[in-house]
Amino acid sequence: MSEEKNEALVKMQGFWARYQKPVLIVAAVVVIVVGGWYGYKEYILTPKEEKASDALFKAQQYFAADSSNLVLNGDGQSRGVLYVLNNYGGTKAANLCKYYAGVSYLKLGDFNNAVKYLKDFSTDAGQVQLMAYGLLGDAYSELNKKDEAIDSYKKASTAFDKDEANSSEYLFRAALLSETSGKTKEALDLYKELKEKFPKTDKGYQADKYIYRLSIEKN
Repeated sequence: MSEEKNEALVKMQGFWARYQKPVLIVAAVVVIVVGGWYGYKEYILTPKEEKASDALFKAQQYFAADSSNLVLNGDGQSRGVLYVLNNYGGTKAANLCKYYAGVSYLKLGDFNNAVKYLKDFSTDAGQVQLMAYGLLGDAYSELNKKDEAIDSYKKASTAFDKDEANSSEYLFRAALLSETSGKTKEALDLYKELKEKFPKTDKGYQADKYIYRLSIEKN
């Protein structure tokens, strides 16, 4: 069944006479803050990003090769994503490491850590975010956290709906899990949404039989 299932010059002169000191102080603070941010970005953040990216390079290769333990911990000579997360937090590379870590833990059957990292990951790359939400749903499902799983699957189905195959797959999983959780009305609505939004996909094509069955049961 599981297979189915973001004001005038005088006044201004008077203002300046009274408030030039605090205004200058504020201006100085702004200059210091802006200058400080530039210095931080130029001399700390940029080198940190570069180091983080260098450390991540080998882990990405292991990720492509589906070597989950090596992705997480490295191979003794190169670093894994957990090292990047612990040493280069706040960088773009570290954010990407959350995705790699979450997927790797999911493959290893460590669903709590999969949830920990996938839940904290976000990206503007819609197709990657789609997969992150979907995999997060899988991790929640394995932990028997059905409501969280359904919510993640629904987010996956709307994150990048140009990818109709994966979007429809995760919408189907949301519907199926709703059905098996006894949420018949929600499941029926999701199957109808699936048929309406993704009629040319495999799951969209199959939606009719689920809609029919639940409609019969409902009546």
